[in-house]
Amino acid sequence: MKTEFNAADKARLNSSMSGLPPAGPELLVALDLDGTTIGHDTSLSPRVKEAIHAHLELGTHVVLATGRGVDGMMLVAEQLELPDGISVCANGALTFARDSKANEPELTPGTRLLDYVTFNPATEIEIVNANIPEAILAVEPAWGPRRVSAHFPAGELTGESVVTPVDKLAGNDATRLTVRAPYLSAEELQHRIDEIGLNGVEYAIGWTAWLDISPEGVTKATALEKLRRQYSLPISSILAVGDGNNDIEMLEWAGTGVSMGDANGKVHDAANAKTASVEDDGLAIVLENLL
Repeated sequence: MKTEFNAADKARLNSSMSGLPPAGPELLVALDLDGTTIGHDTSLSPRVKEAIHAHLELGTHVVLATGRGVDGMMLVAEQLELPDGISVCANGALTFARDSKANEPELTPGTRLLDYVTFNPATEIEIVNANIPEAILAVEPAWGPRRVSAHFPAGELTGESVVTPVDKLAGNDATRLTVRAPYLSAEELQHRIDEIGLNGVEYAIGWTAWLDISPEGVTKATALEKLRRQYSLPISSILAVGDGNNDIEMLEWAGTGVSMGDANGKVHDAANAKTASVEDDGLAIVLENLL
């Protein structure tokens, strides 16, 4: 749903970004994908693409930070026509180098695995399956095809999936457990999950009835913090832009966190300021301010 981006919002955005360095090697920009860089229908605004490339040409560290797995991330990287670079996937459990020369048979072509965190979601699978039996479950391993309890709605997953009995889904190689409930709203799924109670993991509900469950203590922010240290940048040089519940930790962590205009209240509260919606090129507005 589009929300108004008014003069007060614009002034607050400009003020919040005043402490950031301009585009260049002293700036790191962490970008969520769906609902931020691209629309929920996967559309890409030419203005957004142009702003990202303008930053890359000036040496800004542009890091994709997404809940998507590596195959889904690579589709957007190709859509953006990005050069080699770094991407954080599976809500921080996977960090990949997009490397056109990489040729590791077990990985998506053109990628190198830099870091990963895994867990065994056997308990979570048992709890969810007992309480929301109509839900479809997917386990995303660090490498190899994902394991799914049934096929997801058409177009929602990319890469190879193997239908697997529920009692065989779990394993120590999991980076993410996804719960999809096509017949529930996001609010209904949130209510059902709140009733169940999940401990010892991180989880976030998407804009549809889609729940991502990650290893405890692992978020986009934890993976990005490792990159920040590698680049030897102060936290004040970090800009993060996102729209979803799985972006909250990232927005709170960054020196400057900016929420998209159509994000919910919790996401706005985690950010320093908000920009326009994805339909109104909110990300481009943010990036252009630093050029």
